[in-house]
Amino acid sequence: MTDSASTHADDLALALRLAAAADEVSLARFQSLDLEVTTKPDRTPVTDADRAVEETIRAGLAAERPHDAIFGEEFTAAADRTEVAGRQWIIDPIDGTANFLRGVPIWGTLIALAVDGRPVVGVVSSPALERRWWGATGLGAWTTRTGALAGAEPTRLRVSGVSTLADAVVSYNSLPGWADAGRLDQAIAFARSAWRARAIGDMWSYMLVAEGSLDAAGEFDLQPYDMAALQPIIEEAGGRFTSVDGEEGPWHGSALATNGVLHDTVVDFVRNR
Repeated sequence: MTDSASTHADDLALALRLAAAADEVSLARFQSLDLEVTTKPDRTPVTDADRAVEETIRAGLAAERPHDAIFGEEFTAAADRTEVAGRQWIIDPIDGTANFLRGVPIWGTLIALAVDGRPVVGVVSSPALERRWWGATGLGAWTTRTGALAGAEPTRLRVSGVSTLADAVVSYNSLPGWADAGRLDQAIAFARSAWRARAIGDMWSYMLVAEGSLDAAGEFDLQPYDMAALQPIIEEAGGRFTSVDGEEGPWHGSALATNGVLHDTVVDFVRNR
């Protein structure tokens, strides 16, 4: 193990502990009859669970990584929502809040560590699905069960080897998002050119790419905290993660994850012409 990977191992272990603590908070509030729901200035919903989960993670980071920067969805001011030099934890306390508040189990906590703007550690934990995924540069990508089946040995993740779009299973996640970006025609053509197309949404579609069950997933109208944790998992599973236009990193407002083989083909296919 390299010195860099060793450092990532320590940070990954911390992120996994924080994810387990977050799961206890979020799952206790899931499907709760007294869930508090408000609307943020950008018209997206937020619950008391979102805030409580982020507070839990921030407390853990303050105790164990007091000198690291933190970028969280609920408590980072808009002016500070940018990459920084050095170490920066990027948190989405509940990715899929709309699902969470409606009782749909597709949601999860996303925890990433970026170094000089590049995510090097990522954890995605979905307690309602009883699944957790993680990856770190040089350490591979893994998944395991939580909840009733906790304790099983982790399984290493590997993307698919599908090499043609006509044989691929893809997720476009949100047609309105593609329409708002002026690329509805490309999204429809992309879906029609694949063997199967789905709109799975939120973090799960990207984890299915890492598992090899999907071959590509992409969408617009995203924030860095929606994407940062996904990148190390996808890349360590052998895939690629960029913006829809092929820009590296989670800082460009859109995401495209593929098995790597299909990446350039998909970028060209959905390009704004």
